[in-house]
Amino acid sequence: MSERSEQQPDPIDPFEEIIAAETDRDPDLAVIEAGSRTLRAQGGAPQSDVPSRPADPEVDKALREVEADLATRWGETKLEPSVQRIAALMDVLGEPQRSYPSIHITGTNGKTSTARMVEALLGAFDLRTGRYTSPHVQSITERISLDGAPISAERFVETYQDIKPYVEMVDGSQEYRLSFFEVLTGMAYAAFADAPVDVAVVEVGMGGSWDATNVIDGDVAVITPIDLDHTDRLGSTPAEIAVEKSGIIKQDATVILAQQPVDAAQVMLKKAVEVDATVAREGLEFGVVSRQVAVGGQMLTLRGLGGEYPEVYLPLHGPYQAHNAAVALAAVEAFFGVGSQRPEPLDAETVRKAFASVSSPGRLEVVRRSPTVVLDAAHNPAGALATAEAVGEAFDFSRLIGVVGASGDKNVRGVLEAFEPIFAEVVITQNSSHRAMDADELAAVAVEVFGDERVQVEPRLPDALEAAITLAEEEGEFAGAGVLVTGSVITVGEARLLLGKG
Repeated sequence: MSERSEQQPDPIDPFEEIIAAETDRDPDLAVIEAGSRTLRAQGGAPQSDVPSRPADPEVDKALREVEADLATRWGETKLEPSVQRIAALMDVLGEPQRSYPSIHITGTNGKTSTARMVEALLGAFDLRTGRYTSPHVQSITERISLDGAPISAERFVETYQDIKPYVEMVDGSQEYRLSFFEVLTGMAYAAFADAPVDVAVVEVGMGGSWDATNVIDGDVAVITPIDLDHTDRLGSTPAEIAVEKSGIIKQDATVILAQQPVDAAQVMLKKAVEVDATVAREGLEFGVVSRQVAVGGQMLTLRGLGGEYPEVYLPLHGPYQAHNAAVALAAVEAFFGVGSQRPEPLDAETVRKAFASVSSPGRLEVVRRSPTVVLDAAHNPAGALATAEAVGEAFDFSRLIGVVGASGDKNVRGVLEAFEPIFAEVVITQNSSHRAMDADELAAVAVEVFGDERVQVEPRLPDALEAAITLAEEEGEFAGAGVLVTGSVITVGEARLLLGKG
């Protein structure tokens, strides 16, 4: 195992200053800025759906104050499983979540990408949408979107200030204060009511039954593939996890069920029967008819609840994104009553335009060329296996270098084993979060999986990116080597900023 000699950080390096200032904050609030540091890996302009820090110093100051306020609350990894506190907040706010219909999404992997696709489809049919997803890639404002774009920093601050007195009122009446995620959920539901939106697309934070988002009664409940993650909270088998996730299935709802392990599917179907919900299953009532790799994505034929939709271009890579697209399409069809109230399918051309507009930052996202650098937020074994398959299909790399920084509470061995067949070498690093697994500890596992000669350690993420790009460039400019940065949403978000995206 090789490791570069420890270097003293540049005393004027803004990236170091920012990380030092952020170490005590909740990881999901640590919006790391790259400052003026210039990497050889620097990329192009930021994408519009991942906002950077506000340009106005006063607005930026106000946003930081809100972030600091939220950071005093329980983070997303500390839970007291109950919807009691969020229900109390909704009550004093006047039940804003009841003022619009909703599509509720749970599962283990694919939730955010599916939510983005649902949002794009609804918007294409002239509905005003609100989308609530987590975690964020770079900016906390990403979590609450209106009409397909994150709310502005100004609006985020205003929404927080609007509900803050009610939050404090609930804090004083409960055994525990509202958590970080509960306050953000309250903000989202209030912002959607204030907009107002025609429909909310809501991704659970964790599980389903006791998740803070579960004070809505989704007209459509979407269950993306269930696998093992958060096993300390949700259960050690797909069936046990499915029990928690089935909690979003409400009376008379429509359930859109992605392909599932048999035991998980049985749990979901049983819950649907109990509450008289209608179920549509991938592979039976809807699914992917065909898919072909295309430039920048893939070309699909999807079978929906109302018929087939041919020649659907999706600018995202991997078989799993095609399945996410089928699930999203079925969810929107169900929302519009296709297959029940109306026999005809949705307008195919509108569906095509919607899918062609979809993006999913940090999910097999190319942020640099020559050598190609790809970011992917896979952080559990199932997600890593899906990413590894997609990389092999979508990119013709002659040699792939991995950059991996993971959280300490994840199955890091499973993630590394999933990537071992496609990584020629791996650079082990860590992000700035206090949840990050120590680089040396992660490297010890990596050596067991990859062997000593294929592992390099660079505790600082900027150094890890430099090292990986150098390794990729050893084959020459036209050799087709690449770099994949993965292991954690936080690692990907910080790398994205370092590489010039935001």
